[in-house]
Parts: sequence; structure tokens; C-alpha cells
Amino acid sequence: MKSIKAASALFAAALSLSLLAGCAGTAGGSSSQAQSTPAASGDSSQQTVTLKGIVDLVPHSEIIKYVTPKLAKQGIIIDLVATAADNTTNEKLAKGEIDFNYFQHEPYLQEWNNTNGFNLVNAGDIHVEPITAYSDKYSSTDKIPENATVAIPNDGTNEYRALLILEQNGFIKLNEKTATSLSASVTDIQSYVRPIKIVELDSAQIIPTKADYDFFITNTNKALEAKITSTKLFSESGDSPYANIIAVREEDKDNPAIAALVKELQSEDTRKFIEDTYKGAVIPAKLGS
Repeated sequence: MKSIKAASALFAAALSLSLLAGCAGTAGGSSSQAQSTPAASGDSSQQTVTLKGIVDLVPHSEIIKYVTPKLAKQGIIIDLVATAADNTTNEKLAKGEIDFNYFQHEPYLQEWNNTNGFNLVNAGDIHVEPITAYSDKYSSTDKIPENATVAIPNDGTNEYRALLILEQNGFIKLNEKTATSLSASVTDIQSYVRPIKIVELDSAQIIPTKADYDFFITNTNKALEAKITSTKLFSESGDSPYANIIAVREEDKDNPAIAALVKELQSEDTRKFIEDTYKGAVIPAKLGS
């Protein structure tokens, strides 16, 4: 098997030959070529390309594993070298140790690029983990009393997301600058529409201490991993700018194998798998028209 860099040209050539032989549909760019050239069953001469990736465990690795057999039929082998992304994952991608990662949203990626001087890019939006308000004490939003205490994440984008859904559901009003900044803290609250007490916490501490609050806001992947049974009160929608993405090096964005990976992850079949499996805790990203 060949790495993505060693095999990319050979893989693309094989795709072109299959197009010339009439085995595919209308020829287009490298993306359409990759999407229309499944591997011939039982063809031992089929050249394969291995894509190495690092993804988070839930739901990322589960979604990747769902499309892996389909990609294998196209000669694309997915090698997940880890299912726990950390603060070195983007650097490993930038340095070529892996070919893609799948754990972050684009605002986070852009912030990382700006801080570290790299230019990783978004190859495709896949799913949204809607940040969600839960409660173990109240069954609906309208039953939350005045002066209720809510725990929210204290990290950059997630705090903004938590404050935004509090605003959308009638608890607070944010100042005007937050509408374009995609970041906020409690200092950006212009007024309290319903009196509440907001506790800012490290996101990892919210679920373990949830009994201390009237309701709490956290990412759905954390709720899934913790297998909580708390009542879901309200959350983001599928058009959130915080879709989890396939991140790649800029030179690999149009690589046929990467394009094929993204196509399978964005397919109607995979979108249905996400909807059926996670039942709203994870939702397919809204795709451009």
C-alpha cells in the first residue's frame, strides 16, 4: 500500500484510465473522478491508497467506520491511527504524519492556523454536535424558575454557543458586537431577560457536577460519551457555523481520495445513518446548494 503522497498521482491516473475506458460518468475535476471509480471486485491488480487519520471517538470514529467499507471498494483504505484527538493533532496533520483529521469545527481550525502559522483547510462539513441545554430537575424550559443556576463551558467558541442559545431561548440579550465575532463571555451580556445565575466551568467538569445546577449546557458528544439521561431542553440547529469538518493540508484538498472520503461522509445514506443513530444528539451539517 502506498501513502497518500506516494500514491496520489498513481491513483489519479488509474481514475483517468477508468474514465477513458467508459467505466465512469461524465469527466470533471479530480473530485468527480474519485467519486465515480469504484474498485473492481476481486481485482488483485487494483492500486490502493491509504489515508491515515486521527478522529474523536464519538461520533467521529463511528461515522468513519460506517463509510470505510464503501471506500475500500473504491481502493481507498482508511487507517485510523487514533480515536482521541488532542492538542497535537493539527500539528501532526500539518507535518504530514497523517492525511486528515476529524474532530473540530472551522472557527477552531482558523484560530489554530492563525496562532501556529499553518494553513490547514476544511475539505467538507460533516456533522453538527449541537451544543445543548439539559436538566435533571426540570422537564421543559418554561418550568425553569427565576434565579436558576446554569453551568456553561468557559472555553472560547463553546461559551459563545452556550450564550447564544440562552439568548435564543429568552434568558439573556447579548450586545451587538457578538453577532459577528463568533465569540463571547458573560461580560458580553447586555441584559438578563429572565434572571439566572451563570457559572462558567471547564467543559470536562460540567457533566460530573451537573447535580449542582438547575440546568447545564454542554456539547452533545460529551453527553453521548457520558451516556447521560438528562432531559434535553433546547439546542443549536443544523445550520450552526460549528459543523465538524474533515481537515487536510491545503495541497490535499482536491486529492481524489480525500474528495471520495468527503463525498461518502456527506452522502444521503450517511446522513440518514447519523439521523437514525444519534436521534438529534448529532445532526448532519447543512450543505451548500
